Amino acid sequence: MIDETAEIRVPILAESTVYVVGGTSGVGLEVANRFVAAGTQRIGLVGRDAERGHKAAEQIRSRAPGVWSLFVAGDVNDPGEARRVAEELRSGLGPADILVNSTTSPFTPRLFHDILPEDVPAIVTQQAFGPMNMCHAVLPDMRSQRGGAIVNVASDAAKWPTPGETVLGAAMAAIVMFTQTLAMEAKRHGIRVNAVTPSLIRDTGAHDRVMADPFSAKLFEKATRAASLGVAEPSDLAELIVFLCSPQARRITGQAVSPNGGISAG
Repeated sequence: MIDETAEIRVPILAESTVYVVGGTSGVGLEVANRFVAAGTQRIGLVGRDAERGHKAAEQIRSRAPGVWSLFVAGDVNDPGEARRVAEELRSGLGPADILVNSTTSPFTPRLFHDILPEDVPAIVTQQAFGPMNMCHAVLPDMRSQRGGAIVNVASDAAKWPTPGETVLGAAMAAIVMFTQTLAMEAKRHGIRVNAVTPSLIRDTGAHDRVMADPFSAKLFEKATRAASLGVAEPSDLAELIVFLCSPQARRITGQAVSPNGGISAG
């Protein structure tokens, strides 16, 4: 039974248990590193590649004395897998105070008439379902604790129509609307839910993948020229995400922030 009259609890980073989905490389791994720098000592990493995941957890543990990092392999696009992953992390580290969903799909931009209708469900599923499933898996603990912070990573395609991103953009928009609506539902339990919507992110596998494709490379080279403040790097997103999860952002929820160097102004 959840006591809805209990005082709302704002997690302190140094005392928090953090789960980072997609935390074995790129933005997710940088997020985990930044949490360690902020004093966090219990960090769960989730990914599909077990070898990479165990190496990432070992690296996180080496960052500071007393840090414990646990890797759990799983495909959280599947609801059952998301529940299993959350339960393993809960057993090993404790219930989540903070959840960061930083997952990407393997799909690159394609004009809609070049996309097979049979591929549409997979594009949407592999981009949008993971954050929804993981949020559902951790919400009971956060509601019981009367506090928590969630950040879902989407992209600017959720806000701005971009040729080649009809289906990807729809999936990203689903993440953003899910985030904002969940924020309205969860605020009474002290849970803050925000989205980060970058465009390009240098030094990531997703960046290398889209720039290796002639169509998407042409598309994002134009975006690069529009980034007058510079193309975002993993550290830019990580610092923003850690801030959104911190007590300093305790009044911020339901927002979709675009750290994109000026590619768009939304």
